[in-house]
Amino acid sequence: MASRDAILEFCAELLELDSYPDFGPMGMQVQGAEEVTKIACGVSASLALFERAAELDAQLLVVHHGLFWDNDSRRITSPTRKRLQALFDAEITLAAYHLALDAHPEVGNNVLVAMQLGIEPKERFAGIGFGGPLRPPTEAQRFARRVSEKLGREPLVFPHGPETVKRAAVVTGRGGRYFAEAAAAGYDLFLTGEAEEPALHLARELGVHYVAAGHYATERLGVQALGRKIAERFDVEADYIELGNPV
Repeated sequence: MASRDAILEFCAELLELDSYPDFGPMGMQVQGAEEVTKIACGVSASLALFERAAELDAQLLVVHHGLFWDNDSRRITSPTRKRLQALFDAEITLAAYHLALDAHPEVGNNVLVAMQLGIEPKERFAGIGFGGPLRPPTEAQRFARRVSEKLGREPLVFPHGPETVKRAAVVTGRGGRYFAEAAAAGYDLFLTGEAEEPALHLARELGVHYVAAGHYATERLGVQALGRKIAERFDVEADYIELGNPV
């Protein structure tokens, strides 16, 4: 058994939470039980995730995409009420770690995706991402097959870069706004989660490959790694809840 507050403090320090201003409140978003024997982890807050966490008898649920965002309405409508009620009934604490989890050099989404795909994360890119040499250098379509195998998602590829990819950059999720920056930094390929509408023409004009591997698929690894880290540090159980999402 571990203290909820001790776990939350550990996460805040590990992820340097205060160093990453975000689009909503990070860390604890809903307060539940003070003592924790089991944690659950998932990518995005949802009623289905909360119900699964309750079935697992978890006292703490750690997510990447939380329940509250700055641009959301402050009104508690039916979907939000049901989500909150599920947490209240099961006395589950909800904790969310977004940009800080993307950026972390050990348990972060970007570094873990890079390493999964053979990209050596030697360089910080765009503040939260990573870039570096691709080991071994390969063709874009061969790299796309590697993405499919490692992330379980067929990527969308705009193959307009050089024949052989030698350097690649990763910003998971909705990182398309960093594409031109990747080209300016000399990367042959840019990998993110979503394909934004201008990306096709920009790939042609910049001469850089654009790979969209899915927002959900590129952001599954970090929360699992964080869960394992918490479990090891506090000797509690940790379960990852997979709720597939094609986006």
